[in-house]
Amino acid sequence: MAANYRFAYDPGTIVYGRNSVARIEDELERIGAERALIVCGSTVGATDSVIDPVVDGIGDRLAGVFDETTPDKRLTTVFDGVDRMNADDVDALVSLGGGSSLDIAKVMSVVSAGDRSEEGVRSTFERQRTIPMPEEEVVPIVAVPTTLAGSDLSAVAGITARESGFTRGALIGRRLMPEALCYDPALFETTPHEILCASAMNGFDKAVESLYAHNATPITDGTAVRSLRLLGRGLPRLGQGDRSEETLHDSIVGTVLAQYGALGGENVTASVIHSFGHGISRGYAIQQGGAHGIIAPHALRYVFDNVYGRRDLLAEGFDVGPADDPDATAAAVIDAVETVRNALDLPTGLREIDDMSESDLSEIATDVADDVMMTNAPDGLEPTADELEAVLRKAW
Repeated sequence: MAANYRFAYDPGTIVYGRNSVARIEDELERIGAERALIVCGSTVGATDSVIDPVVDGIGDRLAGVFDETTPDKRLTTVFDGVDRMNADDVDALVSLGGGSSLDIAKVMSVVSAGDRSEEGVRSTFERQRTIPMPEEEVVPIVAVPTTLAGSDLSAVAGITARESGFTRGALIGRRLMPEALCYDPALFETTPHEILCASAMNGFDKAVESLYAHNATPITDGTAVRSLRLLGRGLPRLGQGDRSEETLHDSIVGTVLAQYGALGGENVTASVIHSFGHGISRGYAIQQGGAHGIIAPHALRYVFDNVYGRRDLLAEGFDVGPADDPDATAAAVIDAVETVRNALDLPTGLREIDDMSESDLSEIATDVADDVMMTNAPDGLEPTADELEAVLRKAW
């Protein structure tokens, strides 16, 4: 961590509590929104126990439901959503579900601002792997998460395009931060067990990486250590199928703290593990959380083999030391991460990914090395594609 730092972070209002979605209309009123469009996937949109409380909570300010998001986060979906926004005179978006729906909502808010053609937006994205933020105001977003991926308090959005080959990119800007976020344990209870557990590993790793990222700050240290305490307690119980109020509280609040300050417009502490996760899940039949479950212990071992990686602070978060021997401290931290991964019943080897072959690892390593979040690697760590490939082979 640098002795001098600048921490610029402007998160949305956080509303937590059972049945708190009943107050969404209050948050819409506070931001001056009259016509809100729910943005979600088809499964969420067809699940009464999820969609109905949100519809009721929005009340008379509901403009409609756009339930076409997918994990692919395609730019074509954004264009369809913007058409719906224009048709329904929408002035706010309510993202409901996982990170994919929130990312689509964020990009919809950007593309709907100004007067840019679809072809112009697509062409720019394919060249630059981003979409520039408009000068005009973007449509505000209220986020209602139902997973634990930890991408909600975020000024980042991922998107893909497939018209001229496969293009994966991201938008980063402070105006992408949701105006309000509603964390309702009653909605998390509706999320299928496997989906919730896989997403939890993604959120958990944000706390891990916030501690050793080169741009860590005392603020992110504080939230990350507290997050690890809560998640280290809550996620193993969650993995066993426990949906008690205490377990949901520890898992949800721990995830909120894991991402607090980690994905701001200027402060991004996601690092090596997330870069591996992007490379592994890019084009393969595995979601980010599963990829994190496989690679996190191996990535941490690579970090600790090369730099100190603030292992003492990680040990404090996991309440496992630190030990007198730095190697023992590193081993205890890795064991703690594996304990959480195993409790969530996530895959442990890359060979478990059906459509991945060992011959793909060299190309994946190049993608990992080029990933934007690798720039947040710990001080002193300068990964090469060959080193990253060796990590992947150990994870095979």
